[in-house]
Amino acid sequence: MYRRKIVILICLFGVGIGLFFVFRFYKIFFWSNTIFENKYSFVFIDRDDTIDSLTLKIYPFLKSTDDFLKAAEKKGYSKRILPGKYRIENGMGNNEIINTLRSQKLTTLVVFNNQERLEDLAGRIAIQIEADSLELLTVFQDSIFLADKGFNNEDALTMYLPNSYDVFWDITPEDFRKRMLDYYNLYWNKNRTAKARALNLSSKEVYILASIIQKESAKVEEYDRIAGVYLNRFKKQMKLQADPTVIFALKKENDDFERAIKRVLYKDLRLKSPYNTYLHHGLPPGPISMPDISTIEAVLNSEKHAYLYFVASPIKPGYHLFAKNLNEHVKNKKVYTRWLGKQKIYR
Repeated sequence: MYRRKIVILICLFGVGIGLFFVFRFYKIFFWSNTIFENKYSFVFIDRDDTIDSLTLKIYPFLKSTDDFLKAAEKKGYSKRILPGKYRIENGMGNNEIINTLRSQKLTTLVVFNNQERLEDLAGRIAIQIEADSLELLTVFQDSIFLADKGFNNEDALTMYLPNSYDVFWDITPEDFRKRMLDYYNLYWNKNRTAKARALNLSSKEVYILASIIQKESAKVEEYDRIAGVYLNRFKKQMKLQADPTVIFALKKENDDFERAIKRVLYKDLRLKSPYNTYLHHGLPPGPISMPDISTIEAVLNSEKHAYLYFVASPIKPGYHLFAKNLNEHVKNKKVYTRWLGKQKIYR
């Protein structure tokens, strides 16, 4: 009888031990280990993250980091951290969390437009992916790459077309640059290249002209007409005399792209800069901003007319007064300068 009790106690103890280990196993791997209230949360893992740095990132989302670390060790994940953006669902257990971090990398939407320089572009992209702005800028300005692909530091921005791009959050700067070049080559298909040639322009020159138009007007419906003005001036071998190029030249001269310049003065027109289209014939050596796709299309499909001049309209703000000859333009300009005086806009 005594032995039987001992055997029963030993069996119960064994069952208890077994239940404890089963409980621990399920708690570590399968019980919910999330603590956030939202439906899901995102985890961003850098390329140089270790299990320790990852634990610090994921700590706010977990009930028990100790259980997560134990599960990561058992599954071999702690020795092979994979960078990227991942979505952790509310109610997930550690087994599911680790499987997600191991195999369900998400893309992120990168959006950019209206950047004036490569520096601005790098900064804009850096807040959307893992790479920092210095890494991106170094790759964007790589002279060997640019020369190999037919670009230089002045016109390198023309390779980047504003749009929304799905990329992996941990994409390298080199891969991002390749993605942009692939899209550039896709955009400049035979049809668009033929249209550019018909205008006696290269794809880069279309982009540069579009960048000027982008700065000239905020009204999309005017873009093709303004494009027609500049193309007419090209045909007559006239200087473009575009105020936005002078503004860009002033900013570049003073290395101050935060400066707001509302009015171009006569003394500014004498600034010695390859971007000053009042001094130099043709286009500047590079874009003065990143134009929208719609502006590039406006150049390729410009309006056919006889206008050679235009000036901002004080009567219809945001729009312009167009003229076919200098006399008409002088009259329009007087109307505009009088309006500037009334508004006390001197710079």
